[in-house]
Amino acid sequence: MGACDGRVVIVTGAARGLGRSHALAFAAEGATVVVNDLGVSREGEGGDPGPAHQLVVEIEAAGGTAIADGADVADWDQAQAMVVEAVDRFGRLDTLVCNAGFLRDRMLANMSEDEWDSVVRVHLKGHFAPVRHAIAHWRDRSKAGEEVDGRVVMTTSGAGLLGSIGQGNYAAAKAGIALLVVQAAAEWGRYGVRVNGVAPDARTRMTEGIFYDTDAPEGAWDEKDPANVSPLVVWLGSSDCDITGRVFEISGGRINVCDGWQHGPVVEVGERPFGIDEVGAAVHRSIREGPDPAPVYGA
Repeated sequence: MGACDGRVVIVTGAARGLGRSHALAFAAEGATVVVNDLGVSREGEGGDPGPAHQLVVEIEAAGGTAIADGADVADWDQAQAMVVEAVDRFGRLDTLVCNAGFLRDRMLANMSEDEWDSVVRVHLKGHFAPVRHAIAHWRDRSKAGEEVDGRVVMTTSGAGLLGSIGQGNYAAAKAGIALLVVQAAAEWGRYGVRVNGVAPDARTRMTEGIFYDTDAPEGAWDEKDPANVSPLVVWLGSSDCDITGRVFEISGGRINVCDGWQHGPVVEVGERPFGIDEVGAAVHRSIREGPDPAPVYGA
């Protein structure tokens, strides 16, 4: 018995890197997988359906069930069609893993409007559009009296949690995704849906040549292999997952939960507003009594 026997799972951005590892891992655990991918470059250019279809062939050769899907997940209608296709073909949807994205790195002072808009679109809207249509499916099932066991796994990043020099568009979008995890979990628990997020650390097309070398050291365990991330994603996407609204960093054989913004130490002056001459001291006291922030990557 696999951890996801009988579940229907959509993985976006599934033809390469992390998404490919997730799709293979879900299939190995008995899930039927919708392999969504446009086949664009690391910068979001071009398009090739070949890698998605190739992965479907690989899954089927191993005894699994999968179909390819070429929807643009940041397009409202195409995202809806992707969810509808899964339900029409397999009768249900159980898990949605949002993973698709690309990079257009630039220092903020030099970033173009298109570089900003395209990256925020594919990451942030590319998460919201699919999950919005997935929750419509689950909500309808719940209101019809069915017991729903839905799971959503979103993909944020260390850049979204801490910032990353030269990746302001990507960091802002990923920060939005981290909050979307919390927001969706709070709203969708009533429908039987659990929502969690991962901030993976792995060697993929998006990190090769930026953070990591192309290949792992010969003869050594590949700590940055994307396959190391997939067990967490599969568990979060399975019926065994009993948590919601949390984000986890995972790197190699290490997992840690991440906390978002918290209320820091409060400085009060009583039942009156602060005087301008008092504000600076109060700000510095609250900072001094609170924890130091983690540094921005590359700072």
